[in-house]
Amino acid sequence: MTSEEKGVSRRGFMAGAGIAALGTMMVAAGSSAAEETTGTAAPSPAIPQGAKVATRPFGRTGRNVSILSMGGMYDIPNNQMMLRKCLDWGVTYWDTANGYGGGKSEEGIGMFFEKFPQERKNVFLVTKTGARDAKGMTDHLELSLKRMKTDYVDLIFAHGINGINEVGGPEIKAWAEKAKKDGKIKFFGFSTHKNMEDLLAAAPALGYIDGIMLTYNYRIMHGDAMKRGVEACTKAGIGLTAMKTQGGGPVSTASEEEIKLAGRFLQKGMTPHQAKLKAIWENEQIAAVCSQMPNLTILTANTSAALSSNKLTAGDWRALKSYAEATSSSYCAGCAKFCEAGDGCDALIADVMRFMMYHTSYGDTHHARQCFAEMPEMARESLRRLDWERIARACPRGLPMGDVVREALKALA
Repeated sequence: MTSEEKGVSRRGFMAGAGIAALGTMMVAAGSSAAEETTGTAAPSPAIPQGAKVATRPFGRTGRNVSILSMGGMYDIPNNQMMLRKCLDWGVTYWDTANGYGGGKSEEGIGMFFEKFPQERKNVFLVTKTGARDAKGMTDHLELSLKRMKTDYVDLIFAHGINGINEVGGPEIKAWAEKAKKDGKIKFFGFSTHKNMEDLLAAAPALGYIDGIMLTYNYRIMHGDAMKRGVEACTKAGIGLTAMKTQGGGPVSTASEEEIKLAGRFLQKGMTPHQAKLKAIWENEQIAAVCSQMPNLTILTANTSAALSSNKLTAGDWRALKSYAEATSSSYCAGCAKFCEAGDGCDALIADVMRFMMYHTSYGDTHHARQCFAEMPEMARESLRRLDWERIARACPRGLPMGDVVREALKALA
């Protein structure tokens, strides 16, 4: 047997072990695909009756939120059972956005609140707007309130900002203050997928940012700039929510480190996905982890991880660090100030890398194509004429961005 064949057989073995472990978990949970479809699944024996996910303070807002947040970027209208199970297990921080599913995500939440209006007070409800001006934000908020059958949201994010100037002007501050005074929002903040460290460092000075949702995972959490930014926001009382916590990348890898990492955690009774969540929760400066959980399998696995009292050992942390280092060139850390700078660059390169993560790591090609189509035409055209050798040299992680973007133009355009 060749070394390549050995690698394939070992990968197949580990993948089979992972599937078997997860299958065992779900058999114990009494779940099946049919039950998920019909909404008749009984509470999972793997999750003790009455057990609730822990909560943490969300900055200095005076509110506590569940450490696991239900990411609502999926077909909520046809999966109302998921919202019911979230409440049963204490997953009461619900995240959505004006644009998710063309509005279907918010409409699904509205269907639930229309049927169970008494549950609205038990949910920390978050939505997002892509607008950057007062009128656009008002229009989005009013539509979101109408869709979700509620008079207010607990928190609204300016969605996916690239620089602090997008929320740093007097117009945005005045809008947030008025929306709070009118009782339509409780708190205001922003979400970001790139330049996170710079945005965290700049946010406290604004004085009106209550919460931030940011890309944050085992790969980037130990960087000095990231730690300083998190510390600055914590001192300022800004609540932090982690997303993209699995550290998935735009380039598929199947390294020996990947195999060893999977085996290590499976032997401990957890999947690598659960271990990566626990790595975030061990930093108490992070209030919550937002995870897209479109089915009972993922919700159960994530809830089980949140309820588990097991801590990562020093060896576990070394294994995660070793894997991160071995696969660093397969992960875009969102430091767009390097790849998107210079030569009049209009291309949103870091965004394209994220869309390819949706395509390759999440298997959500539809969403990836939708995001790509929503990019400005100038940005898409710019991708075809850039000096990719120069840009690759500028990447501190050594990503083969030219190859990935060329693949994106084939797969997503």
